[in-house]
Amino acid sequence: MARQPEEGAQFVRYFGPLLDALRELGGSGTPDEAVEQIAADLQVPDSIQDELLPSGVPRFRNQIAFARLYLVREGMIDSSQRGIWSLTSLGRESRPSPQRAREIFQRWSRIFQGRRKLKVDPSVISPEICVSDPDAGSGDYRASVLQLMLGLSPAGFEQLCRRVLREAGFVQVTVTGRSGDQGIDGYGTLQLNRLVSFQVLFQCKRYRDSVSASQVRDFRGAMAGRAEKGIILTTGAFTAEARREASRDGVPAIELIDSEKLIDLLEDLELGLKKVASYEIDATFFSEFGE
Repeated sequence: MARQPEEGAQFVRYFGPLLDALRELGGSGTPDEAVEQIAADLQVPDSIQDELLPSGVPRFRNQIAFARLYLVREGMIDSSQRGIWSLTSLGRESRPSPQRAREIFQRWSRIFQGRRKLKVDPSVISPEICVSDPDAGSGDYRASVLQLMLGLSPAGFEQLCRRVLREAGFVQVTVTGRSGDQGIDGYGTLQLNRLVSFQVLFQCKRYRDSVSASQVRDFRGAMAGRAEKGIILTTGAFTAEARREASRDGVPAIELIDSEKLIDLLEDLELGLKKVASYEIDATFFSEFGE
């Protein structure tokens, strides 16, 4: 069945819910907290939350990320703090109607389209900003990094995870390199301060699809009696049920690092990625001089 022309702009429906979610969270929250709050507020079924784009990114989370992008441009969400989505004073007071949300989308889409018409080197403008259809994919370096990781052997991906954990502050990080170790791929010690440290077990999953709740439970079972904390790192995603299972009350919590968070870590630690200074073009400035 052919796609409807407006399907690519369906993320506009999340403008209001995203602002509401951040208000419920006290004015700011992590992307995960915002997504989970919206899912709870709108009673989004797991089947919708778990649907993946061809890139392997959950469609629901991707649409909310695009909603956030437009609201940042509109001045309703502050982008100054990495990893935290926070409301501006305008955002705290704004409750855009569906019509107002559509107007915001259309105005910024025109601006983004103007940038494309300038035929600027794509390395100059963030490709994410140039995409008005989230289903089209951003085509940016993050997609390339993900493909590189998917191209690694399982052992190679384990060694990459080992390096990431080391650079993130773990010591004595070891990859077991053994099959049949009940799903444990390695362990390390996180030194909180000079006096306190604890051992962490980790599992590496070089997946294109999603890690399920049963896999999280199996990993927790393998941790029993060996460590109080576990981490699952994957090039894929986690189902909504898996995320709930990882933070279930009464059992050891497991940290979930999906492809997006893993690439964030590579950015923060500058592993395999180098910062390049550039300028963002203000297409509206040049449009004033056009016909």
